Amino acid sequence: MRISTAKSERSATPFETWGGKLRATLFPTLLQSVVSLVLMALIAHVAYAFIDWAFIRAVFTGSDGSACRVEGAGACWPFITHKMNLFLYGRYPEAELWRVHLTYGLALAGVVPLFVPGVPRKPAILAYVLLVFPLLAFILLSGGVLGLPLVRTDLWGGLLLTLVIATVGIAASFPLGILLALARRSELPFVRWTSTAYIELVRGVPLVTVLFMASVMLPLFLPPDVTIDKLLRALVGVALFSAAYLAEVVRGGLQAIPRGQYEAADALGLGYWRKMAFVILPQAIRLVIPGIVNSFIALFKDTSLVLIIGLFDLIGIVEQSVQADAKWSSPQTAATGYFFAAAVFWIFCFAMSRASAALETKLQVGARS
Repeated sequence: MRISTAKSERSATPFETWGGKLRATLFPTLLQSVVSLVLMALIAHVAYAFIDWAFIRAVFTGSDGSACRVEGAGACWPFITHKMNLFLYGRYPEAELWRVHLTYGLALAGVVPLFVPGVPRKPAILAYVLLVFPLLAFILLSGGVLGLPLVRTDLWGGLLLTLVIATVGIAASFPLGILLALARRSELPFVRWTSTAYIELVRGVPLVTVLFMASVMLPLFLPPDVTIDKLLRALVGVALFSAAYLAEVVRGGLQAIPRGQYEAADALGLGYWRKMAFVILPQAIRLVIPGIVNSFIALFKDTSLVLIIGLFDLIGIVEQSVQADAKWSSPQTAATGYFFAAAVFWIFCFAMSRASAALETKLQVGARS
């Protein structure tokens, strides 16, 4: 009589599967195991130091900086809570903050549906975002019409000013960048040379120079009785600067389109602008979505440079509060304020990055056929 000695088989548990993958990824060889352990120890050290500063030794209550002047104190969070309105809105009148909140709500009502699958009438929503919302936002924030009190732009500040500059810069530089990219590939020599000269000139100077010229030098060339709002000058400078970089990104996408696509559009009898609008540009922009979003993120972070022309965005307001308000002077005030500003910038940049990744997945950017 033969006795079966086969062992009963069992499926691996999720923990065993996860553990096997972890060992294969982090500890496949002795050298890689040592490197992984060193990096893990470094990450743990940095994480503990941050938690100790931000939570364990942090100060959470207080009416001035004296609460944070205790020896060994960590983050000074009362500084953030007491200055929150200033960081978010600048010196915008408190009684009119409902206009800022309504503007944010109108923006979300247009932007969110564009990224939600299955939402109908997206072309109409896009037209609202690009054409209707900017007018509504300008009326709400500035006032002076429809019974709304006028709020001067020099009262705008903090995160509000950062979002205004970034939003207007992105919305204005994108179409300008596309036009510059098409002009640089134009068969008309004068148009091509002019576009190339503009792009190379702008890309050869820092944004600080452009803002300085727009704020300080431009008024010198205007008649004495003509004045242009400082914020408007900054918006124009940022948009024109960013457009030059976007033009090169879009031009890279145009060059990646196979020649057969141009010939197919010509065979259909499409004119130049219809060919570009319906055949070439949709494919080119789809290919360079990562580069476009990267330019948008860089633009969003570069808004902090408007501080040099006297506009106080989020970082400018934080710096002014740290340096000018002696009431909140403490060893940890500056670090806490700058950490708060960095966290806000990271949240917005990360959100833009995730939205870009979702759009790339939906359009299958980089997928192999």
